[in-house]
Amino acid sequence: MSRIKLHDNYFKPFITAHRIAETVAAMAQQIKKDLSDDEVPVFVGIMNGSFVFTADFIRVYEGNCEVSFVKLASYEEDRSTGTVKRLFGLDENLEGKTVIILEDIIDTGTTLEEIYEIFRDKKLKQLKIATLFFKPDVFRKGLPIDYIGISIPDKFIVGYGLDYNGLGRNLTNVYQLTTKKMTNIVLFGPPGAGKGTQAEILKKKYNLIHISTGDVFRFNIKNETELGMLAKSYMDNGDLVPDKVTIDMLEAEVDKNPDANGFIFDGFPRTEDQAKALDTFLAKKEEGINGMVALEVPEDLLVERLLERGKTSGRPDDQDEEKIRNRFNEYNTKTAVLQQYYEAQSKYYGVNGVGSIDTVTGRLSEVIDKL
Repeated sequence: MSRIKLHDNYFKPFITAHRIAETVAAMAQQIKKDLSDDEVPVFVGIMNGSFVFTADFIRVYEGNCEVSFVKLASYEEDRSTGTVKRLFGLDENLEGKTVIILEDIIDTGTTLEEIYEIFRDKKLKQLKIATLFFKPDVFRKGLPIDYIGISIPDKFIVGYGLDYNGLGRNLTNVYQLTTKKMTNIVLFGPPGAGKGTQAEILKKKYNLIHISTGDVFRFNIKNETELGMLAKSYMDNGDLVPDKVTIDMLEAEVDKNPDANGFIFDGFPRTEDQAKALDTFLAKKEEGINGMVALEVPEDLLVERLLERGKTSGRPDDQDEEKIRNRFNEYNTKTAVLQQYYEAQSKYYGVNGVGSIDTVTGRLSEVIDKL
């Protein structure tokens, strides 16, 4: 799930389609269990928002049932009675039947109360209310809510039948309104692909903070911060710096920039555990990774570039082809794991890294613009 934009507002991931499906199935099972074996309930969906919920609900309801949709409308009957409320869409006789109202979301309960009172006059056997989403913080009515799928805070949400000015009903996941517009990118590229050059360009173009793991390590060690000295102690002993130390450094770097438009993470994460830790940290800030963008360049071409660079860079690891290819093996191994991790979230984007700097920047920009 990634951040989306509807009209002029941004919405961040809130509830997954998988969790919704599990909740709907559980509600259907509970209602079936509570009814007698020969009961044929009438499920009534309240338009327009509940049409997705109602359709999914009756598909998993294991029993005979009837279904209908209604809409509450106001009209002027005559001068003496003034404005009255009427349910449109329900014409059959419900006397003696069990009616279960299916609501997509209940907040204050004002509209639902009006609908409930209309149904109470129809001499039903029983009347129950089931809602997929419920906002207990703002509910102000004394109505009995018999079945609640998911209780949520008083936040504006879209998706799964709920809309924002007409848009968003077709989204399978549910999203929450956010005032932030952060773009967080994991930038990957093999040695020699020009990742450092592109990171510098992109951070200026999109006004993002570029966080390079190498730079963060060097800063902390040079300035003898507590984390820097801890990392150095491991390095001096020839040991790998634990993920926890690296993550703490990056979290501190993010916390330094609370008003940032977003971040380019360069050189991190390198393992699935690190990726999960980054997701957990950003989730606490109600943020997330928009995408992993990886520059893709043929290995033989990169070897040529690095050997050529080695003639002037003075770096010994740029002058030995065997060492260069070992670096690629390490990169490919790590990238393959992370690619699978982000692909599972539909967040992996491979970008052709062959061409001029401007050409590659253009390709990267096309991806980032979509994010």
